[in-house]
Amino acid sequence: MESIRANTVLAARREEIELHTADGLTLVGELALPADREPVATLVTLHPLPTHGGFMDSHVLKKASYRLPALADLAVLRFNTRGTSSPRGTSEGAFDEADGERFDVAAAIEFADFHELARPWLLGWSFGTDLALMHGADPAIEGAILLSPPLRFAREEHLRHWAQTGKPVLALVPELDDYLRPQEARRRFAPLEQAQIVGVDGAKHLWVGETFVRRALEEIVRTVVPDHEALTWEVEESLVVGHDG
Repeated sequence: MESIRANTVLAARREEIELHTADGLTLVGELALPADREPVATLVTLHPLPTHGGFMDSHVLKKASYRLPALADLAVLRFNTRGTSSPRGTSEGAFDEADGERFDVAAAIEFADFHELARPWLLGWSFGTDLALMHGADPAIEGAILLSPPLRFAREEHLRHWAQTGKPVLALVPELDDYLRPQEARRRFAPLEQAQIVGVDGAKHLWVGETFVRRALEEIVRTVVPDHEALTWEVEESLVVGHDG
C-alpha cells in the first residue's frame, strides 16, 4: 500500500477537451474519468477568481481530478473560464465579472449532457460558487457543492431561484474565511432554504494543507455518492501513476 501525498496522481482516463460557448468562444479543459469503468457521477468544476490567480488547476480542483476518479468512480470536468490561462492553454475571451461567464457554465453543462456523463453536480470554489449560484440551476444538474462561497456576485434572487428548484446545495464554509464565515453564511443563505451550511474548523479560504483538502474531498463524495464507503488515503501501489511536480 502507498499513502496518498499532496502531489499523488492516481490512475484515470484523462483527455483534453474544448467547450464551445453560445457567444462563440472556445474554452480549454480536461475530463478525468475512472480508468476502467463508467463514472457513477460527475463533478463539473468552476474555479476561483481568475483575476486573483484562480484557474482550472487551482489545487483542490486539481486534486479532485487526480484522486476522485480512482477513489470514488467520479468523473471530474475542469476548464478555464473565458480569458483564463493554465498549462492546458488559454480560453478565448476576457473576464466578465460573472456576467458573460454564464455562457461558460452553460457550455460545461451542455458538454456533460451531450457526452452523457452520469449525474452531473456543480463544484464551485470562491468565484466559482457565484457562477454556480447565478448560472447553474439547470435541469440537467443534480445539485451544487460550494467551497468558500463569498456571495460577492450572487444575489438573493439567485438564491431564491435555486431554492425553487429544490436541488440540494452544500456550502463548505471555512471557520477563518477572509470573506464569509459560517455564522454570517447561515444568515446570508437563508433564502436558499435547502442549503446545508457546514463550517470547517481551522480552514481558510484557500484550503491550504492536505488536512483541509481531504476534508473537502470527503464532504464532496459523501454528498454526491452517499452510499460510497469512506475515502481511504492509502491505496494499492498499482493505482499510483505518478506525482505532480
